[in-house]
Amino acid sequence: MGIEASRERRTARRSRNPQSPLVRLPFQRLQNNLPALEMLDAGQVETLHEAAMHILENTGIMFMDDEALDLWAGAGARVDKTSQMVRIDRGLLLELVSHAPASFTWRARNPERDVMVGGNNVTFAPNGGMAYVSSLDSGRRPGTLADFENFVKLSHACNALNYNGGELVAMQDVEPSIRHLKRLYADFSYTDKALLEAAHGRIITKDVVQMAEMVFGDLESGPVLGGVINVSSPLRYDERMSGGLITFARLGQVVIITPFIMAGAMAPITIPAALAQQNAEALAGIALAQLVRTGAPVIYGGFTTHVDMRSGSPAFGTPEGAWALLVGAQLARRYNLPYRGSGSLNTSKLPDAQAAYETMWTMWPAILAHTHFILHSVGWLEGGLTVSYEKFVMDVEMLGMFNYFFKGFEINEESLALDMIDRVGPGGHHFDTPHTQSRFTDAFFESVLGDRQGYDTWLAQGAKDAAQRANAIWKDILAGYERPTLDPAVDQALREYVEKRSRELAGVNLYD
Repeated sequence: MGIEASRERRTARRSRNPQSPLVRLPFQRLQNNLPALEMLDAGQVETLHEAAMHILENTGIMFMDDEALDLWAGAGARVDKTSQMVRIDRGLLLELVSHAPASFTWRARNPERDVMVGGNNVTFAPNGGMAYVSSLDSGRRPGTLADFENFVKLSHACNALNYNGGELVAMQDVEPSIRHLKRLYADFSYTDKALLEAAHGRIITKDVVQMAEMVFGDLESGPVLGGVINVSSPLRYDERMSGGLITFARLGQVVIITPFIMAGAMAPITIPAALAQQNAEALAGIALAQLVRTGAPVIYGGFTTHVDMRSGSPAFGTPEGAWALLVGAQLARRYNLPYRGSGSLNTSKLPDAQAAYETMWTMWPAILAHTHFILHSVGWLEGGLTVSYEKFVMDVEMLGMFNYFFKGFEINEESLALDMIDRVGPGGHHFDTPHTQSRFTDAFFESVLGDRQGYDTWLAQGAKDAAQRANAIWKDILAGYERPTLDPAVDQALREYVEKRSRELAGVNLYD
């Protein structure tokens, strides 16, 4: 078989199913066994630790929730209920934090897709919290239920992603009070991966846990849902975040404690000060989770960046953001905690070169830091306001590259191929050697998105750029989507619960 005939067959196979490497990639269980990149030495990490202890013991953290205040007072913290300020001695705080697990299993509806969080495991979660969607077909517009379902299907089909669900995009055609019901029903309908869901307040969290119990039964065997708790920086946990944290922690579900700090706005303008504040805020929430339930699964979250001093907007994909990712991971390791970072952050309005290079300035530091849970791994545009169908595909291919990269390669007699080097000798080529012929179809990472043709061939085939190629790929993935099975009785129970709660919550404001 000649090399040209083989190439023709491979090209035909790709044209019939151009998305195959994205979809057929085995479910990703990526381990980073390389040494973690550390920005700071041990003494500098301890300086940040001491600064955080100063903040917790002297400045204090505001908890705008009566139950949280009572829990802290009962534990011996200094609580002023009038101001809602809590000051926590380091001994109490570090004792509580020490009970948080260094690793845990996040269960999926399909046990083959369970995820281990911690250790050298690197896991990727999809986009979340966007208000708008964009595509080459319709431009930028408000998100809908149909868009949400599309992104659940895309995230299910692409095995480079370990998780699904959460607030993939706001359903602006659905009443806010029932969006969580529609989200989780779509999640259980269209995916069997480990799931994220909003940990907002007590009503939403109670609903989603009850729905999870219909699917999983007993939740005591390990967490099946996880939600981000965003600190209302500076130094404040509002009632909604406190209520969500307490409810999820009490029921053994994952809480991802994440201060959202922009240096120069919600923290002093210097990165060390912002990181000290991040550390204090994150540790306070992690400690509260352990007060609620000893051993509750938590993830130390870092989302520190800086404000652009010309526009007042967050700046993503910057050297400062990279510093924060790397140092946040060092701080999490200091307390033996799993760490959350972010992946595809950028401020571009289009899936263009700026989006790509700012994403790489976020994703590579997260990987090198040994981040365990990388949220917003795909699709992010416009500082998180928009999720792009085309950017989703670009980022999924990048995740596939990381999966391939960390597999590494073996050095042995076969891979060294010294007999082939001897056979070809100087000035020859290896296209037609038995060694090349038997391996060329899978010897290298096969890009679905990238174009490596000559200029004239590329021009003759429409001169498409990466976004145009990605547009065709996401449509093809959706067209080939296969829905996982769900027990009809469970599906019926979920439907009835969603209908009942939708009637009960009609017009209720859950976001005060």
